[in-house]
Amino acid sequence: VQLQASGGGLVQAGGSLRLSCAASGRTNEISVMGWFRQAPGKEREFVAGIGWIGGSPRYADSVQGRFTVSRDNKKNTAWLQMDELKPGDTAVYYCAVEKSPFWDRSTLMKEESYDYWGQGTLVTVSS
Repeated sequence: VQLQASGGGLVQAGGSLRLSCAASGRTNEISVMGWFRQAPGKEREFVAGIGWIGGSPRYADSVQGRFTVSRDNKKNTAWLQMDELKPGDTAVYYCAVEKSPFWDRSTLMKEESYDYWGQGTLVTVSS
């Protein structure tokens, strides 16, 4: 599976951005689409995840209520709508795919659960 993330950019605090992740290749292997981010000098962290076929999305506490993850598995695309952005949201954002059909709301938060990663898109939030 190949993943292409896009939509990053520079935005003022309080603004919004919508990230996209287009999947290609063996998309029938996708069980979960996740979003992670890595801020400068920090480790990569979970942001949001959603089952490719169904199930409720899960969010990191830091973005709950501000970010919304969605997907259209017929278009092989997922989105991360980011509202009320804060300077602390500045990071490179990655989309990732988990293949295992035995995922749950705990595993989708773990970086090691994911098998394929996109190249990342930079989001910069100015104060």
